[in-house]
This record gives sequence, structure tokens and C-alpha cells, in this order.
Amino acid sequence: MDMWKLIKLEYRKNNIKKYLWGAVAAAVLLGIFMFALAFLGIANDPDTGVPDAAPGNEVISASVELFTSMVFLVFTSVMLSTFIVSAYKNKTMNLMFSYPIKRQKIIASQMAAVWIFNFTALVLTKLLLYGTILIGSRFMASSFILDYHMGSLGFYIQLLLKSAVIVSMSFIALFTGLAMKSSKAVIVTSFLLIFLTQANVGDFTLADNAVFPVILTLISLLFAFLSVCGAEKKDLI
Repeated sequence: MDMWKLIKLEYRKNNIKKYLWGAVAAAVLLGIFMFALAFLGIANDPDTGVPDAAPGNEVISASVELFTSMVFLVFTSVMLSTFIVSAYKNKTMNLMFSYPIKRQKIIASQMAAVWIFNFTALVLTKLLLYGTILIGSRFMASSFILDYHMGSLGFYIQLLLKSAVIVSMSFIALFTGLAMKSSKAVIVTSFLLIFLTQANVGDFTLADNAVFPVILTLISLLFAFLSVCGAEKKDLI
């Protein structure tokens, strides 16, 4: 059985429509929130009338990247938890591993299914938010500086790369959940990753560090590789 057939099987087995509606709901809610943030002044300081944002975050792209990253890192981790960790725990994986297919290929197809879905959802959500804000700026004044140009090729390259990094980070959470044999550990780890990559501690933050995403991506791919390799040796949880 080829990889794409396994991926489609995972989508059918896990009722992908419910996750599709969840992603749509997340996109809509993020769109409403970002519109209010940009044009209704919900983040403005009441005394100054300007956004009460940390230095460097007065541009709208910082807020878009922050909130979409938070939502979809957790969303991806939830899906990985359901597709893989919970499947071990409720013995659904017993049936999968009874197929004449290598365990590694099964785990890889599950990870790929989640990655493809969430990468696509995150990219489309970002395009929706940036497009909505751009259209809104034609009619209303934005509280934040619009620092992007949707007519530029660089905008789309950066959007794709950032989205790939965020979704790939969830493999770190998956490895932790498998190691601890806990679905909850996957979710908790995803929140810790958000704090690590997005939070400000005094004047220190890794959010704008150019090298850190590269390192984080390599670490994520390493954990993905270890999760796949461990499937051949791992007993059912």
C-alpha cells in the first residue's frame, strides 16, 4: 500500500471532517479577533490611543504570526495525540499493526496526514487574516502598522516557511507524548513550546531570532525521525 493511500485511510478512520470544521472555526474566530485588534482598538492603551504592545510588536504581522502559531501548534498537537498516542492507548493500533505493512510506514503516514492537513490549514488561515486586514485598511485606519506586501513573492515564501516550522514543532510534542505514554503530555508540551518560542522574558525573546527557527526545525525533524524509528521496537502502550 502506497503512502498516499495510507494517508487517506487515516483521514477516513479519524473522521477528518470534524477537524476540518474545527480548523474553519479557528480561522473564523482568529479573523474576527484580528479585525477587532487592528481596527476596533481592543489592544489600544486608553490614555495614548496606540496599541499597548511590546517593542517590535507594533506591526500587525507580529500579532498574526503569534496567534496563528499558538492556535495551530496546539491544534496540530491535539490531532497527533488523537491519531497516534490515543490509538496506542485504546488499542486501535493493534489492528493497524496487524496489516502486512511496516509499523514505521504506518506511523509515518499518520504524522504526514496530520502535517499536511495543518500546514494547509495554517497557510490558508494566514492568507485569510492578511487579506482581511488588507481589505479592511482600505476603509478603516489600522491601529497597527501594516508591514507586509501581498504582491511580493517574498511574502509567500516567508509565510510558507514559517508555517512549516510551526507545524513541524508538534513532532517534539508527539515524541514527548509517546515517551510518557500520555495524550495529555502532547498538549502540555505544545503549550511549553509556545512559551519557549513566543514569550518575552524581560527583554529576552526567541520570537525574532533568525537562527532559532532553523535549529528548531532540525530538532523537530530529529524527533519525528526518532518517533518513526521507535515504532518498530515499541510495544503497544
